[in-house]
Amino acid sequence: MARYIFITGGVVSSLGKGLMAASLAALLQARGYKVRIRKFDPYLNVDPGTMSPYQHGEVYVTDDGAETDLDLGHYERFTGVSAHQNDNITSGRVYRDIIAKERRGDYLGATVQVIPHVTDAIKEFALQDQDDHDFILCEIGGTVGDIESLPFIEAIRQLRNDLPPEQTCLVHVTLVPYISAAGELKTKPTQHSVRELTSLGVQPNLLLCRCEHPLPVSERNKIALFCNVRKEAVIQALDASSIYAVPQQYHAEGLDTEVLRHFDLLQDTPLPQMARWEDVVDRYENYEGEVTIGVVGKYVGLPDAYKSLNEALVHGGMANRAKVNIRWIDAEVFEQEDDAIAAQLEPLHAILVPGGFGERGSEGKIASVRFARERKVPFFGICLGMQMACVEGARSLAGIDGASSTEFGQTKEPVVGIITEWMSEEGLQQRSADTDMGGTMRLGAYPAKLAGNSHVSRIYGGASEISERHRHRYEVNSAYKERLEAGGLIFSGMSPDGLLPEIVERPDHPWFVGVQFHPELKSRPFDPHPLFSGFIAAAIEQSRLV
Repeated sequence: MARYIFITGGVVSSLGKGLMAASLAALLQARGYKVRIRKFDPYLNVDPGTMSPYQHGEVYVTDDGAETDLDLGHYERFTGVSAHQNDNITSGRVYRDIIAKERRGDYLGATVQVIPHVTDAIKEFALQDQDDHDFILCEIGGTVGDIESLPFIEAIRQLRNDLPPEQTCLVHVTLVPYISAAGELKTKPTQHSVRELTSLGVQPNLLLCRCEHPLPVSERNKIALFCNVRKEAVIQALDASSIYAVPQQYHAEGLDTEVLRHFDLLQDTPLPQMARWEDVVDRYENYEGEVTIGVVGKYVGLPDAYKSLNEALVHGGMANRAKVNIRWIDAEVFEQEDDAIAAQLEPLHAILVPGGFGERGSEGKIASVRFARERKVPFFGICLGMQMACVEGARSLAGIDGASSTEFGQTKEPVVGIITEWMSEEGLQQRSADTDMGGTMRLGAYPAKLAGNSHVSRIYGGASEISERHRHRYEVNSAYKERLEAGGLIFSGMSPDGLLPEIVERPDHPWFVGVQFHPELKSRPFDPHPLFSGFIAAAIEQSRLV
C-alpha cells in the first residue's frame, strides 16, 4: 500500500518545494523505503518542451522521452530513481486529453466540467503505477491562492477523502519573512496562507517554514496555534550552505521524523543511513583545488536554464575533490566585440559549449570552439555544442568554407541538418521540417556504440556501448564524416545502425569531446557522470599549466 505525501507552497513562489520533496524522498529512502516523486504543473502548456528557458528554466528529459519540469531533475539527482512520462502532468495535458475524449463522445453526452472530470483526471494520474512503492510524493506547482492550481487542490481534497486517513499527509511549504527594520520574524503570511488552504478544504499536517533567521519556540507555538497543527510539526528550514546539505539539515530539524510519526511508522523504522550524503557534503565543502570553467551559451541570464549542467559540473568537481567555479559567458558577446574572445577565454581552465536552439549566438560558440582547439584548452561540446564543433572543424580544417546548419537557414554545405528518421524501441520514427515543434524531437535514451581504443571509451571505463538521453531536432550530417575525420575530428560514437553521429573527439588535443546527447541529465552527486569527471580532471591538469 503506497502512502501519499502531498506538497504545496504558500506566500510566494520559489520557496524550494522541489528541493524539499527531493530531500524528504532521499531521507525516506535512507530509512529503507522505496519512493517515487511526481510533479503537478498548473500551466496550460502540454509540457515545457516549447517554452523558453527564460520562462521556466531547463527542460528535463527522462529516459522514456518525456519533456518535464526541472524539478524532476532534483528528484532524480537526490534519489537516483529514474522518472517516467507519468511522473509529470500539466493542466494543458489534462485538458487536451479531456477535450479529445469529449470530441470522441466518450462522455456519452454528459456536460464536461472541472468537477468531476478534470479532478478525476488528476486523481487518476496521482494513483496510477503505484507498483510496490512505500511512498509517493506529489508536488503541486504554483502558490496556494493561484487560480491555476485550484483544480489540483480540489483533487487533493477529494483524494484525502477517497483514501484511508492514515494513507495521506500534506506538507505545506511557507515563508516566515524577517523584517529588518523591526528586527522580527513575521508569522502572519504563514497564517494567511494556511487559512487560504483550509478554506479550500485542505488542512496541512506539517508546515515547513523557510526563514533566514532561526525560528524561536514562541513563534513556532504561535504558528501551530493559529494554523491548527502540532507544535512539533512546525519545522524551520533555514538556508543551507549548498543544496546537498539540505537532506541532513531537514533530518536534524525532524522533517522525516514527523512525517513517519504522522503515518505511525516511527517506532518500526530504523534511523536513516546518511553516510552517502555525508560523503557528498564532505567532497563539496572540503575541496583540494579550484578550477574555472567557462560556459559559452545563449541563456546565461537565468542559471536555471542550465540547472542540470550546473549540477553535473559540481558533481565532476566532487569526483576530483575540486571546487568548480563556473563563469557564464554570453555567446553573442563574441559576435559583437573582436577582442572579447581572448579576454574572456584566456583565464579559463576549460570551455564548455552547451545545447540550445536557434541561430542566435552560434558564431560566438564556433569562435569558442576554435579558441579551445587552437589553444589546446579542454573543450566539451553538448548537443548544439557538438554541432558547432563539427561546423568549426569543417570550416577551419576540412576546407568546407560554407559549412553551417539548416537550423540557421538554407545552406549549400549542411554539415548539420534536421533528422527525418531514426530507429527507436517503438520502431522507425519519422519527422519533417514542417511538423509541430512540440514532441517532434529525438527524445529520451538511445544507445550508442563506441569506437575501440577511443578517448571516450576509456572515459566510460572501456565500454563498447552506452545509453544516454537526447533532445534535439538536428543532427550532424554523416555524409560529411570522411571529410571531417580527414581534418582530425574523429567520430568515436555512432548510433547502432551507424547512421547518426553521437560523439566526436580530437586525438591530437588534451581533451576535446563533443556529444550529441545530454550527459548532464544522468549525473548524480553520489554518482558523477564520467564525462564530467573526466572534463574536470582535464581542467585541473590545465590549471597546473597556466
